[in-house]
Amino acid sequence: MNKEVHVICDNIRSLYNVGSIFRTSDALGISKIWLCGITGTPEQSGLAKVSLGAENSVAWEQAKSSWRVVEKLKKQGFKVIALELTKESKNIKLFKSEYPLAIVLGNEVTGVTPALLKRCDAAVQIPMQGIKESLNVSVAYGIAAYELTK
Repeated sequence: MNKEVHVICDNIRSLYNVGSIFRTSDALGISKIWLCGITGTPEQSGLAKVSLGAENSVAWEQAKSSWRVVEKLKKQGFKVIALELTKESKNIKLFKSEYPLAIVLGNEVTGVTPALLKRCDAAVQIPMQGIKESLNVSVAYGIAAYELTK
């Protein structure tokens, strides 16, 4: 992929989810993953079990604060979008990506915080057909990243 795309993981609890995000990012040619807040890093055991080496092929950086990463990337010209269900979220199938692009992923339980959402240029959602309104964060990321980078 010649389009620069970063992923910002905000307080993702499960190392398995983070490992899956690395593996998907490698498959899609994602440029960099930001591991923010309590999000685990490749040095922690468990992540590599799922990432299968992708932690060595995708650039990553740890940061304390997601909002600071968002502000930094916006100053560099990135469009920042959150993968989150809100009243203003746009259907991901109708969303036109602009590059460079950063995708914000939130905590498995609480999602992307309202304060972080305010800093994003837009929010996108994956249309659901069942009774559940959400997917596992790594599964949602896989669908969204594929759609946003195709």
